[in-house]
Amino acid sequence: MEKKLSESRDMGIVSLTGGTEGALRATGVPPAATASEGPICSVPDPEVSEKKPRRKFTGKYKLEILEKADKCTEPGQIGVLLRKEGLYFSNLSTWRKQRENGLLESMSPKKRGRKAKEKNPLTSKVAGLERENERLRKKLRKVEVIIEVQKKISEILGISQEPTEDERGI
Repeated sequence: MEKKLSESRDMGIVSLTGGTEGALRATGVPPAATASEGPICSVPDPEVSEKKPRRKFTGKYKLEILEKADKCTEPGQIGVLLRKEGLYFSNLSTWRKQRENGLLESMSPKKRGRKAKEKNPLTSKVAGLERENERLRKKLRKVEVIIEVQKKISEILGISQEPTEDERGI
């Protein structure tokens, strides 16, 4: 009877002790044990498989493999190369098309993120002209203040502000 109880406990069925009855979990692990049944060693879940990270091939690596594949002359050599490198024939086909369409565009790693804005060649010239314009405006304000002061002084002293015949150029 004790042997039968232990066998049924391993299968996940506990009936003589008044515990729960049930089948094994989908993972093959029996239901959680109570304190009276003793400690259970944790078993890793066999259903969760480790996902391999996606491989990324550099342009240099692609070119090396294509060169090696181009040197293969006898039947079966390309298959040996592909098995050794862990590649598929479709990789070679895709990389050959990329090489034909343009080596630099497809084989160089692409920069991620925002595209750099093109600088307008006139931007620096416009900025310089705006600085010069502001400088001349400040100078004009100073000159206008000086002219206003001269007008007030000439009024106080009673000097005529009408240009003379010599100044008119007659």
